[in-house]
Amino acid sequence: MVSWYNKYLGLKTDDYGSTFWWKDSLGNDCSTQWSPFDAATTYFEPSQKQFMMNFRVDDLETLLKKLATEGVTIVGEMQSYDYGKFGWILDPEGNKIELWEPNDSVFQ
Repeated sequence: MVSWYNKYLGLKTDDYGSTFWWKDSLGNDCSTQWSPFDAATTYFEPSQKQFMMNFRVDDLETLLKKLATEGVTIVGEMQSYDYGKFGWILDPEGNKIELWEPNDSVFQ
């Protein structure tokens, strides 16, 4: 899918999809990520949805602890990579949400 969008629509793609860089009203660098998954992916489980939202957050570890104490369903364990930390939760409708504390220096 990624290569199709690269070839026919000219998106600059990599292994993760395509990153769209933009600036907010204060001139800060921002990005929006498009990441298609194979139709047979299990990455969105336990959600039955075919998509997942991803939100950038500050201090993921503290946020996950707070959400857990408030009864929010935490999915799996937090994972750390050179480009940031990831955690997952379920909203009340069973949608899986990815929480990302980025290491922005990796992208500059």
